[in-house]
Formats: sequence, structure tokens, C-alpha cells
Amino acid sequence: MGNATLHLYPYFQGLTEIEGVIDYVATEICTSKQKKFSLITFVDTPGLVDGDMSYPFDVNNAILWLGDLADLIFVFFDPIGQALCKRTLNIVEEINHKHPDRMKFYLSKADEAGHESDRQRVLMQIVQELCKRPGLNKCGFDMPTIFVPTLQQKSSRCANQIEEACKEIEKTIQHTIQNTLNSLEKDCEQISDIIDSKLQQDAEAYSHNLRAKCRYGFFLLLGFLLPLLLAMAFLAGSLPKDLLLSTLGRDLTHALDAYLSPVQQLAKAIPDDYHLEALGGLLLFSLLLMLLARFTTCLKSRLSKREKRALLSKKEYVQGHVKDVKVNREALRLAMH
Repeated sequence: MGNATLHLYPYFQGLTEIEGVIDYVATEICTSKQKKFSLITFVDTPGLVDGDMSYPFDVNNAILWLGDLADLIFVFFDPIGQALCKRTLNIVEEINHKHPDRMKFYLSKADEAGHESDRQRVLMQIVQELCKRPGLNKCGFDMPTIFVPTLQQKSSRCANQIEEACKEIEKTIQHTIQNTLNSLEKDCEQISDIIDSKLQQDAEAYSHNLRAKCRYGFFLLLGFLLPLLLAMAFLAGSLPKDLLLSTLGRDLTHALDAYLSPVQQLAKAIPDDYHLEALGGLLLFSLLLMLLARFTTCLKSRLSKREKRALLSKKEYVQGHVKDVKVNREALRLAMH
């Protein structure tokens, strides 16, 4: 039953870290719709006793862990059992130190405590014992008497305040729902902000990549253009003029001469003894431009069109549907009040 419980209630997964607990976890499902049962998960922990009683798991840690998880913590003192055992009071004091607003104390099976004077004596004894603990000694201490009417074996004049416990549960449910709705709105805003941030980063990556590609094209073009102009100038200077005129035509030949004239003049300005060194330097410069184009161009990853559509769809769903549900529930709650 333990693994099935964790599958049904994954928020109890932390109990697996306490060795041996899962083997003793069982679940019962109640289909009643009374008293908002569908919104409630009751967790019944083992009763604690003093002495040599040993448990197959660390029951103290298990109860403390559940105390951190629960919205309400009911402490039932049994007037006919070991209500004031030291082990119970230690756990109660430790939980109350962390979550005093969640703690509610009740005298259970109050109809079996005897006459009214006997109940008062039991209540005073419990309250006195609790007040000896610094963490439990507080003003306005209240301990309603409750019992299950259907299990009552004989009539009793004891006041049954179990309805107060039900009202406390309903109030906590309303408070939890409101907190959940408030958290939902914050989560929706956070999701929208994350999506906007991702889209903004993608737009910045697009601008960065565009500049990087332009820079890459410029360096690459310059690296290829210098050797190409040099080769064309060499061919234009070495081939006969008549061959160029007959092949390219007069206009194209004159245009080629005009464009290659600066390169030819630069080549003539270099002494003949240094032509080889100049050629090597030019090729090396071209190679450096190509390497510069290669290593200075770093592209950032971008979202695909499908990913952007998915993000925009999620944002629209969160803003247009989830938040509307929250607003509608708020309106319904106000209308009920």
C-alpha cells in the first residue's frame, strides 16, 4: 500500500527518506462529499507511549516531517489513555515551536471521561502539564471536547464541539485555496516574464548573429578579393592587348584596365627583387583575414520557429485561460460571501 499511496499522493515522497516508514503506510478513500471531504487529506499518525515500546521506523522524524507538510495539526488527548506521556509532549512541543498557528488541541472521547467534574479534572491536568512546557505555555489556550456521536455507548451531557473542528478545517481550506490562487497569479506572471525574457534573448541573438555574419562576409570577401585582384592584374599585364580586345571587347577591356590600374601601379612601385616577398606577404595577409573571419564570428543559438510558436502559445494560454480561471473563482468567492 505504501508505494500506491506515493503514486496517488506524490507530495508524500519525502517519507521514503525515513527508512521503514513506507512499509507501514496505508490509504483509505472516502467518497463522501460532505464537509468538503474531497479537498481534505487526513493523516493519522501512530499513538506514542513511553517506556520500552519500539517502532519499526523513526516515528518521531516521520511525525515531524508530516508536521512541516500539513496545513492543520490536530493533537488529540485521550482521557482514558496515556495522554500526557513524555514522548507525545516532546513531539508536540517541537512541532508547536515551528508551527504554532497550525496546532489545535482537542480532548477526544470526551463522553467517556465520566461526569462533568471528572472531565474538568482531566482538562485541568492536561492543561497544567502542557503549561509546564515553555513552548506550550501561551495565553488563550483552548481545548474543545469532542467525540463521535455514532460511537457513543450511553447518553452523555458532555458538550460535543466536533463541529468547531469541522469549521476550523473549512476555514483552513478557504485560506489554502486563496493562497493557491494568489500563488497561481504570481506563477502566471513569472511564466510570462520567463517567456518574454527568452523571446528578448532570441531577438538579441538575431541582431548579434546578423552583425557577426556581416563581419564574417566582409573579412572573407577582403581575404579573397586581394589575391583575386592580384591574379587578374597579372593576367591582364601578361596577355597581349589584341587578345583581350578580341575576347572581352573594347568597353570591358577599358573598364578592366581602369579597375586594375591601381593594383598594377602598386606592383610596379615594388622593386623587382622584392616581388616574391610582396607576393608572400599579400597571401599571408589574405590568410590572416580568412582566419579572422573564421575565429571572430561566434554565432549564438536561437529558437526555432516551432519553439517560438510554442512559447507564444503557452504565454497566451497562461494569460488568457489560467488567469481568467483565477479571476472567475475570485468573483465566485466574493459572490458567495
